[in-house]
Amino acid sequence: MAGERWAIAPYFLVHDVVSTANWYRDVLGFRYERFWGEPPSFCMVKRGEIVIMLAQVDASTPLRPNNLASREGGAWDAYVWVHDADALHSEFKSKGAKIARDLCTQPYGCRDFDVLDCNGYRLCFGHNLA
Repeated sequence: MAGERWAIAPYFLVHDVVSTANWYRDVLGFRYERFWGEPPSFCMVKRGEIVIMLAQVDASTPLRPNNLASREGGAWDAYVWVHDADALHSEFKSKGAKIARDLCTQPYGCRDFDVLDCNGYRLCFGHNLA
């Protein structure tokens, strides 16, 4: 339908929702407004139009970041479309983000790079070259 706007929010299981939300804030420049639960067990971190839901699970529960992330050709837990991947790459590096795959121009017409978050989730940030 014309003018229809869609959005998606990845749902990441984490062992410590507060420290994870703070990592997204301090390293990737996201923000959050609140935590849900007492003690905190859920948070939504946001940057621009991107939302990532963080849900705390018991420390004995294994997290399931994408187990194919290291395969040739890449596999991500989330691909985030951005305006300028080069500028974002510089920003993230200056804040100590773990760059899992450096910035490059892809044969599929995007310029992108991968970051591993503090729980091992792989996020790719990229922009279209067209």
